[in-house]
Amino acid sequence: MKLRASAGAIVSLISLLVAMLPVLPAVAQNPKKDSYLRTIGSCSGLDRTPADARIAACTALIDAGQDMTAAGLAIAYNNRGNAYAAKGDYDGAIRDFDRSIELNPTYTKPLNNRGVAYLRKREYDRATDAFDQAIRLNPNYGEAFANRAGAYLKKNDYARAAQDYDEAIRLEPKLDGVWNGRCWSRAILGELQAALEDCNKALQSASANAATYDSRGLIYLKTGELGAAIADYSSALRIDPKLASALYGRGLAKLKQGDKAGGNIDMAAAKAIQGSIGDDFTRYGVR
Repeated sequence: MKLRASAGAIVSLISLLVAMLPVLPAVAQNPKKDSYLRTIGSCSGLDRTPADARIAACTALIDAGQDMTAAGLAIAYNNRGNAYAAKGDYDGAIRDFDRSIELNPTYTKPLNNRGVAYLRKREYDRATDAFDQAIRLNPNYGEAFANRAGAYLKKNDYARAAQDYDEAIRLEPKLDGVWNGRCWSRAILGELQAALEDCNKALQSASANAATYDSRGLIYLKTGELGAAIADYSSALRIDPKLASALYGRGLAKLKQGDKAGGNIDMAAAKAIQGSIGDDFTRYGVR
């Protein structure tokens, strides 16, 4: 789930703003144009511009709004919203995304980005509403489907999450996290062979990821392949030692193998990180 300006949005912003530059004599034109382009690039996050610098650049463009079209301003507000979100200021980000949508109601990026901000604020109904709006405007918006799937996971609506991951994978199979997301959803739903195929696909197509090993560990735990479950949970924990679900799952697998001491140690460590983790596994269909 990412809040970012696409390459197309950056090009659009540059095109829109350059078009608004006043016609200057040849000698004086380049310095002003170069400075303006640097501001546009910083606002768009080119070259990994730090969040504060992005905010300052976007604010400069917004403050000079009389020289910009509504579409250009909408992009600047969206990009500043992304920068606020990068700092964890989700309320500030949402205000900018709202303004971007007001200026250009057909611009889908701020709708998706607003959904991500609500998701990070744990306001899941508002998040799904925002993703709904983005998808209605662009039914081929794979990232919005993937993000809405993530919101449904948070709402424990695993069937709808799996459906949205289906669409995201159909539209953009190389998006980060979609194969593991569908693996996790299917594992909880009990579609274990299909889930295993998804997890294997995720592990083959990306760098080692704790969440994917954790997902596959759950599959093996459910199928009773306890050694494989412990191996995958251990792989997840080598990457993320405080992943509560991997600690708890490994503990359950150890208990089922007869290792009571090792199982209890892992489960206690998991509960110290996330007190409700046992309830989560009950909901996943594992005891």
